[in-house]
Amino acid sequence: MVEMDSASAVVILAAGQGTRMKSGRAKVLHEIAGRPMLGFPIAVAKSLAPERLLVVVGRDADQVCEQFAGQAEFIVQAQQRGTGHAVLQTQAALGDFSGAILILYGDTPLLTAETLERMVALRAEKSADLVLLTARLPLPGRIVRDASGRVERIVETTDATPEELELEEGNTGVYLMDADLVWQGLAQADDSNAQGEIYLTDIVSFAVREGKRVEALLLDDADEALGVNNRVELAQADRVWRARTARRLMESGVTIVDPENTYIDVDVEVGPDTRIDPGCVITSGTRIGSRVHVKPHCTIEASQLDDDVQIGPMAHLRPGSHLCAGVRVGNFVEVKNSTLGEGSKANHLTYLGDADVGSGVNIGCGVVTVNYDGEQKHRTVIEDGAFVGCNANLIAPVTVERDAYVAAGSTITQDVPEDGLGVARARQKNIEKWRQRRGLGKKK
Repeated sequence: MVEMDSASAVVILAAGQGTRMKSGRAKVLHEIAGRPMLGFPIAVAKSLAPERLLVVVGRDADQVCEQFAGQAEFIVQAQQRGTGHAVLQTQAALGDFSGAILILYGDTPLLTAETLERMVALRAEKSADLVLLTARLPLPGRIVRDASGRVERIVETTDATPEELELEEGNTGVYLMDADLVWQGLAQADDSNAQGEIYLTDIVSFAVREGKRVEALLLDDADEALGVNNRVELAQADRVWRARTARRLMESGVTIVDPENTYIDVDVEVGPDTRIDPGCVITSGTRIGSRVHVKPHCTIEASQLDDDVQIGPMAHLRPGSHLCAGVRVGNFVEVKNSTLGEGSKANHLTYLGDADVGSGVNIGCGVVTVNYDGEQKHRTVIEDGAFVGCNANLIAPVTVERDAYVAAGSTITQDVPEDGLGVARARQKNIEKWRQRRGLGKKK
């Protein structure tokens, strides 16, 4: 891994209004693969171990700062007047800082650490004053090169000539340069352009005029340059990150039968020899052990599955669920904020909410832990070796003690003692000739 110089800073620009998202919240808080968008450039910046990490925020600054508290220094750009103006807001905070500055964007979540490491390496190899990242995409800025192929300037599409608009190499806006060059270049920039903004791209022209060495690194994978400005691009970025996550897991020994139709958030951890079948949704905060089988169309939210668990098909683990080693949870079972001990099983059509289930417990079909009384949630305890028969309701708070039985069809409102049998149902009564008395006649 190539690291930036110890005297380095990363500035992430995240102050845009995000109007094309048509949303009531800041664009950079929209989630991609289970992580708020801004979390991606922050994570990739931290991978370079910079001395300073600053984020320029604007719209909904309080919410953004709260979401990422402790992860960066935040600077507010009260009035959005372009990328150059945004970077200028950090000058006072950086003070006499004289190292390298890397500029990233809060709405460009697909950049990889490997790409940024290549920028750092290129700067060192060429003794470059400025390295910019480019891509063969129709980006807002076009790279203009001189007759020798060296970068001459960047022209915004709103200011470009028809010939310049034909240029294929686009500016991603990601720059690595000396701090002195940043401030000197922005001091020369003005807002005499179609947008009336201070462009960060003006630094490139300034550097060329001053005889500085400017190098461009062309992206191998243009997807990394995707900027998210609307819901369509949000979905595109989501697909890319889910594909990366699936590849990471498969390369670590996980079988994902149909990666394109399996939805796994970016920070999910899965052990080797686990199999995940199609149609599953596994969200952020989930940890899955080894030799687990997640059968088709399961949803697992912020839960833990230990080794050798089987779940599904069509089961739902809600947040806070923990399935210990060897547990089996079958079709149409929902578990919420509950623990199932080693070797326990709930094979079908069951709801276990706010329950502490011991080891070796059998939960029959149609069992419900009735955890909510309309005002508060209560817990159900089912101790080791207990057997709960079909269609039983356990009205919490209640305990089924060790090796106890609950008869099928019972509604349990009192604790069931160890080795005991809880029965709570009306005695069956048969009414002879009931159909005849109702005048319904015989079925044909």
